[in-house]
Amino acid sequence: QVQLVESGGGLVQPGGSLRLSCTTSESIFSLNTVGWYRQAPGKEREFVARFTAARVRNYAESVKGRFAISRDTAKNIVYLQMDNLKPEDTATYYCNAVRSSVLEGRREYWGQGTQVTVSS
Repeated sequence: QVQLVESGGGLVQPGGSLRLSCTTSESIFSLNTVGWYRQAPGKEREFVARFTAARVRNYAESVKGRFAISRDTAKNIVYLQMDNLKPEDTATYYCNAVRSSVLEGRREYWGQGTQVTVSS
């Protein structure tokens, strides 16, 4: 099973920055998609950013221009650079990966989450 471990969350003031990391137990090349979701208190989990199966970057409209997803394939790490953070960005951020294969079918994996709090 694919293991995902997030890190980098914390408390930051509005306008500040954080960089989240997701370390994967398997090669990023073995994953069809990999990216980030978040869940704020009282809200459903929502999409933030991902690499598609074609390795194209997708972003939620709410974070475009502020967040950037990147990867270090040699280290099996996916990053989420978050700039100009807003209180609305406060949430638990989860790394997500999907892998589909003939042998295993479609499987989805989640990390344990890392907390991001944006507050003055």
